[in-house]
Amino acid sequence: MHIEVLVEDSSGEKLLQVLLPQLIGPQGNPHTWRLHAYKGIGRIPSGLVTKADPAKRILLDQLPKLMRGYGKTPGIDAVVIVLDADKRECSEFLSDLKTAAAACNPTPNTLFRLAIEEIEAWYFGDRDALLKAYPRAKLDVLGKYVQDSACDTWELLADAVYTGGSAAIKKTGWPLPGQVKHEWAIKIGPLMNPDRNISPSFGKLRDGLRQLVV
Repeated sequence: MHIEVLVEDSSGEKLLQVLLPQLIGPQGNPHTWRLHAYKGIGRIPSGLVTKADPAKRILLDQLPKLMRGYGKTPGIDAVVIVLDADKRECSEFLSDLKTAAAACNPTPNTLFRLAIEEIEAWYFGDRDALLKAYPRAKLDVLGKYVQDSACDTWELLADAVYTGGSAAIKKTGWPLPGQVKHEWAIKIGPLMNPDRNISPSFGKLRDGLRQLVV
């Protein structure tokens, strides 16, 4: 099976590069995949008509066009799209995504998975990996986190592991937030064990991918 995997940013891409072999086997043995990182999530266009500039690489802005293209492309067995839910109502957002995919003709075999609220929730879901990567993390801050809650997840992780916390990152501004998220993916990702992760949204990604390739 060949799978196209779309993720809204490059830090998510870094994490999935590590996790996909654990979830569906090494590249090419027997399954293959390609990862595509975008530069933001955007929104599903009105009327499912893509008008945004593709060069800007905003994922949902391009979703209808992408789905139609994948549906017509031989050799693509499935499309997996991984997104942050952010502050959206998850069931409504997921319904909108599925409706947009179903409206494409032909419709590719598509799996949508949402990180609740952000992909950093998956690091909290594997506390052992997080603490191995950051043994001096502030345990009192980590203890405030309620798994898969809408609580400014990346900021809370930054408060636990980054000198000066999220306030220092925000004060410095772009591109530091992206750089810090890249560091987390690189340092925590290789230490993660998908089968011990307690994040419900990560569990849905893990189980969905495994069912996809059965």
